Amino acid sequence: MSTFAEILKEIGEFGFFQKRVVAALCIPSLFVAFDVICQVFTGLTFPSHCNTDWILNQAPNLTEERQKKLTIPVDENGNYESCRMFTPVDWDLEWIEEYGLNTTTACINGSEFEKPSGSSSLVTEFNLVCDQNSLIEASQSIYMAGLLVGALVLVPMADRIGRRLVVLLSLLMLFLFGVGAGFSPNFYVYMVLKFLSGISISGIMGNSFVIGGEWSESSKFALCTTICHSFYPLGLMMLAGIAYLIRDWRILQLVLFSPLVLVLGIFYWVLPESARWLITQGRKEEAIRMIRWAAKVNGRSAPDHLLEKLEDEGTAKKGTMVDIFRTPALRKRAFIMSYQWFGTNLVYYGLSLNVGGFGLNIYITQFIFGLVEIPARFGILPLIEYFGRRLSLAGLLSFAGLACLGILAIPEDLPVVVTVVAVLGKFAASGCSAIVYIYTAELYPTNVRQSGVGLNSTFARVSGILAPLVKLLAVFHETIPMLVYGIVPSTAAVLCLLLPETRNTQLQDHAEPS
Repeated sequence: MSTFAEILKEIGEFGFFQKRVVAALCIPSLFVAFDVICQVFTGLTFPSHCNTDWILNQAPNLTEERQKKLTIPVDENGNYESCRMFTPVDWDLEWIEEYGLNTTTACINGSEFEKPSGSSSLVTEFNLVCDQNSLIEASQSIYMAGLLVGALVLVPMADRIGRRLVVLLSLLMLFLFGVGAGFSPNFYVYMVLKFLSGISISGIMGNSFVIGGEWSESSKFALCTTICHSFYPLGLMMLAGIAYLIRDWRILQLVLFSPLVLVLGIFYWVLPESARWLITQGRKEEAIRMIRWAAKVNGRSAPDHLLEKLEDEGTAKKGTMVDIFRTPALRKRAFIMSYQWFGTNLVYYGLSLNVGGFGLNIYITQFIFGLVEIPARFGILPLIEYFGRRLSLAGLLSFAGLACLGILAIPEDLPVVVTVVAVLGKFAASGCSAIVYIYTAELYPTNVRQSGVGLNSTFARVSGILAPLVKLLAVFHETIPMLVYGIVPSTAAVLCLLLPETRNTQLQDHAEPS
């Protein structure tokens, strides 16, 4: 009986075929970055005040400043109120100017926004200010809930129907819901579409990198994963530039996601199914067809004597998420890795929400945030090859946690120092994010790999929902958020040491009996 690893040595362990697949799988990461962060720009807020055009019936020639002075109250700092206006009256302008208006009310006819010409956002179009301003934050939580559902549904689904089909389905969903969001007639439809696009994002993030890794020699799995995910920060930087040029949120939404039509067409023809997965499912003929295709592209030949010995070993061994909990070793890994994902994403989002003081506009800041992730993601490759996955993840989690705790010890009159420490912590958190994908996929056998990744990544989505809520704990004491952001990854680092090392080990196809 021959193994897939033996066949891979003959047809090329990392030839042109594998490199082409990995290069293609980098493209979805760009659109993942667009979808995750685009609301930063589509939901831009602008200074606003109540629409008080009612007074123009009495005095149509009023200047804008004079109109605001007569119809909008000021706060204790002398600034015009954003959500209050003087109650409209049926007086002549002379009476209003002489006696003034005293009673106030909430905005009656919507709000006026002080925005650049040609700019449009969710806030300005759907009037998401005053009593509606919480809807922007609500939509982000709903989006994260979509990511959670996708992690529970689409990622494990790849163990049942295949990696390729789930990736194609996820890309189709992202195209439909991403473009569809640009045509939303109201904000509630937009939130539903964002929830659905969140589901598709989990399907892409959790499955695309695995195809390249499973087609390559085990030692190349980390490289394939890192290369695929390295295009995410590139997407963040591209988004900053595109959003700077396109200030209308509907057009921006269409420009960002319309190219997925082309990506889907390319992927349909060039994206292979994982032969390793096909073998575990007992689909020998399909696996051989894929192997011959790979050999041809690599300029090699697939030895018939090895293919003939490739037996249908997977017919009775199809795995589900339940199988993870039936095996003690996998159950332990599942619990510990779930906490690793939770801690990694909590500190990542926690620091992202609190990093400030750059003194730059939103577009430059977003570009810097994307830029800092590139060395973090590529820097982990030599780190995990020299120190191993376990020690590298534990070390970076500890560093990120200590950065959060260290911020509490820095005097408030040193904001630059606080910002530098916070950025270093975010750098470490970005490295952790890259490692958990690699480490998790290597810890599970092929027949339950995507079920394990899906299970663990759900905890990342939970922490994404909780991170902004933890920030609200500052109303009780200003140190609580950073304490939480620091303690959780630090405890995750300790638990990480209980996991087995996977450096220089072959990928398992089935769980070994315990």
